[in-house]
Parts: sequence; C-alpha cells; structure tokens
Amino acid sequence: MNVKDKHTKYKPSDPVSLDKRTWPSKAIKKPPIWCSVDLRDGNQALVEPMDTSRKLRMFKTLVSMGFKEIEIGFPSASDTDFQFCRYLVDNKIIPDDVTVQVLTQAREHLIDKTFEALKGCKSAILHLYNSVSTLQRKVVFKQDKEGVKKIAENGAAMVFERLKHLPDTTLTLQYSPESFTGTELDYALEVCETVLDCWKASKQNKVIINLPATVEMSTPNIYADQIEWMSNNFTDRDRVILSLHPHNDRGTGVAATELGLLAGADRVEGTLFGNGERTGNVDIVTLGLNMFTQGVDPELDFSDINKLIETAEFCNQLPVHQRHPYAGLLVHTAFSGSHQDAIRKGMEAISKSNNPHWEVPYLPIDPSDIGRTYEAIIRVNSQSGKAGSAWLLEQEHNINIPRGAQIQFSQAVQSIADKSGKEITSGMIWSIFEQEFLKKGNFSLLKFKSKKISKADNTEFVEATIQHNGEKIKISSTGNGPISAFVNAMRDTFKLTFMLNDFGQNTRSSGSSAEAAAYIEIKVPDENGKSVFGVGIDTSITLAPIKAVISAINRI
Repeated sequence: MNVKDKHTKYKPSDPVSLDKRTWPSKAIKKPPIWCSVDLRDGNQALVEPMDTSRKLRMFKTLVSMGFKEIEIGFPSASDTDFQFCRYLVDNKIIPDDVTVQVLTQAREHLIDKTFEALKGCKSAILHLYNSVSTLQRKVVFKQDKEGVKKIAENGAAMVFERLKHLPDTTLTLQYSPESFTGTELDYALEVCETVLDCWKASKQNKVIINLPATVEMSTPNIYADQIEWMSNNFTDRDRVILSLHPHNDRGTGVAATELGLLAGADRVEGTLFGNGERTGNVDIVTLGLNMFTQGVDPELDFSDINKLIETAEFCNQLPVHQRHPYAGLLVHTAFSGSHQDAIRKGMEAISKSNNPHWEVPYLPIDPSDIGRTYEAIIRVNSQSGKAGSAWLLEQEHNINIPRGAQIQFSQAVQSIADKSGKEITSGMIWSIFEQEFLKKGNFSLLKFKSKKISKADNTEFVEATIQHNGEKIKISSTGNGPISAFVNAMRDTFKLTFMLNDFGQNTRSSGSSAEAAAYIEIKVPDENGKSVFGVGIDTSITLAPIKAVISAINRI
C-alpha cells in the first residue's frame, strides 16, 4: 500500500441518527455522581500495580476528597484485590457514607468469589460486565448477537440468585456492555434491557447502566449522541442510573464526558489525572475543575492540588505532566512578555476591585483556590519582557520600580537571558537589580543630615559628605524639602546638569525596622531629555530617596 493511502484502512465512525438532539443547547449545572476507578482500572494499567500500603493511601485520599463511590478492585481476578477488599471490610476502614465497588466478569466462579469478597460490607456496588461490540463478537468470542446477549443474561441471573448471600449489605447492581462505543445502539439497548429485567430494576430499585468508551473511537459529539439515544430509548428511564466510563484514546475523553453529561448521563467513572490503560481514563481532576471554573461546585475537594499530585505519583509511580491542566507545575506560569504584562495588570486590577468574580487574563482559575501560591505565575527567560522582571521584583522583594525603570531593567535581564539561554531565577533577578541600581559608582553617600529653615515655605537645609572618585567632599544647599535641597547641592558642587522629574516610595516590610524603597527619575538635557532612574533602600524614609538620587546620578 502506498504510504499516502494508509489512512484508507481505517473506517470513519458512523454518525448517530438522532432527531431533535438536546445536548448542544444545555449546560452542566450540577456535578455527576463521581466514582473513582483509580484502584481498579487505574491500578490495572500500572507497570507495578499498587501494594496494600499504596492502595490504602490512595483509598484514604479519595475518601478525603469527597468520593462517595470508589471501585476498589477486581477481587475475583486478583488475590491482591481480594485481600485488599477483605482488609478494608474486616478493619472497618470504609466510612459509612462511602460505597465500594467491585468488578466481575459474567462467569459463575468469578461471581462467587466476588460475593465472598463482599461479605460483611455495609454498602457496595457489584459491577458485572461483558463485551458486546461488533468486533469482539467476531474475533474474540466468535458468537452471534444472541450468544453474546446470553452471556450477559446468564451472568445477571447468577448475580441475582446470589443476592441472598449478602443479606446485611446494601447492594447496588451495575452492568457495563463493554466496548459500548463499538456496538450497534439498538443491540446495546437490547442487552441492557435484558439485564435490567433480570435484576427487576425499578424506580425504587435503580440499576447502574454504565456505557463505557472502552476505546475512544469517535469525536465527542458522536459519543454524546450515543448517550442521548440510549437515554431516550430505555423502556423506563427512571429505573436507570446512566453512567459514563470514557477512555482517552483520541485525547478527547474530557470533552466526550462533558458532552455525555449534557446528553443525560447521571454518573462518571474516572481517575485522578487520567491514569488508565493506553492513553488513560477520563481525568476527574480536570473534569471537576472545569466545572469549578464555570461556577459549579464539583463536590470534590481539590483545594490542595499538590497533595493530590504527591499521592498519585507515589501510588501510581507515574509523574503528573508539568503541562497537565490545572495541576501541572507550569500551567499557571507565563514566560511570554505580553502574557506577563496582561497577568500583572489583571492581578493589580483584581486587588483593587470589588468584583466578586475572578477575571485575570490567561489564568482561568485562581491558583490559590487549589492551594498554589502566586510565586510561579510569572517566570523570566529570553522570551520575557519588562513585566516579568518587574513582577518578580514586586512579589519577591517588594520593589515597585516605575514603568520607565522596568524597561531599562528588563534590558539588562534580557541581555543575560539571551546569553545564558536559561531561566532567570528570582535570586538572579535581585542580583541584576543590585548591579543596576544599588551598586556603588562614582558617587556614594557617607553622611547626611537636614533641618527645616522655614515652616512657612517648607525650606530645608541639607549637609552631606559625598565620596567622589576616592575623595570625601562636603556639600550643602537649601531647597523645597530635603530631596530638592540635596539635588541642588549635587548639581552646584559637581557641575551636573539634570532635573528631577518624578519621585515615588513604598515600604518593603512592616515593623520597627521596616525598609523604605524610593524611586527617582531624572532628566538629562545632554541626552536629549533621556530619563534615568535611581533606586534607594534604607530604614530611614528620609535617606532612601537621597540614596535614590545618588543611584540615578551614578547611572547617567
């Protein structure tokens, strides 16, 4: 086959004939019933499946997040899963408001083992499944539709006959037509209805029908159509809890799930951060936080995202990607100069606003809502502009240099970033800042004092000792305040030509030893009116601006 024709061996998914579909015009207004399958489906996908200690840590984390349904394993297929189920039951670890779920195939000895695993459990979901897809009927089971439906019917009957073995357990039954997305809809419905009838499902005795995208085979809209079609065609929708179990083979598992919820599903099975076979299960963290950012309470606790990452990485022995939605270490971080500028302005605006809604460019969620600080919102490299350097100075060191100074400072940072090709850290930013604004130059201040001459017109007299090129020189003058008087003294003594243009100041820290940071802008006629900025830092609010004048003069 010609390389250009290889795509022709794949068949496109057939669209669903669905009249008057309703899901496109709906919105998610409440969370689904969540069921974590980290300990079963997620665990089966691990290179090294969890031992009991890792399973227990994951279970307790899921409980603390607010999951009320947790699939804990496949006890009939794995002795480790069987023993873990017994460990939870025998040691009374399962909270009263949490229902555990176990999976079994439609085989008699496996069903018996599953009932044995659940003895003494207060509340459980027994999850029965068999594959019904066109492809699996043809190449795996080599059975026609009736033969595969009979597997489901016989399995359901065996489960129903054994309900008496768990008289003290509140047992909910669940059926999955595995590989649902590769199954004819009318046939999938027929098999599900057969199981529902066998289990005597009713409004008072609801059964979970779980429709898995065991393999994601189509665009999310087709999955939504499949879900809406099924929801519309059950003979009695009130006896069904309609559940989704999407995988992520096409990378659209989250979208498919959201559309499936719009299409009428009540429940979602998924995993933290999308762990699972092949490309994984649907990611409940992303799903839940998507709802959160739309003003919907997901009823799961994501407030300490770092702890969830730590648990998932420890239990799964798999890293959470740095670009993972919401959770990744870099997803709240901007390196781009224009993005940094917009974020900085957004953060400033929201701090001064009474707007109850979060509105910051490029940040769809407030990092603090998931336990992240604002420290890593902006980081600096060769792609960054003035806003990034200024943000780090402000956030890490409480230095708020004027916009013009930001431009001059960013040029120094940019030069170093271009040469190194690496990220410029907060410590490096401070070092560059010190070199640019605080280092000693031709002039340094040794002594300074001032006194008011006239209260009426605010006239001030200043005396200072300046070291200039190794020589100590005393200067003095008067002016409209200490800064003006000092500027006059410097200009007169050293024959300097500049004019004071602007002045600003802020406190860097609180307390009796708080430092003040002062910012001076001077204009230099010889430089065509170019602005030169200086910064001074001192515990004295009088000395800080004087040092800023020295800083600016040194930078001319």
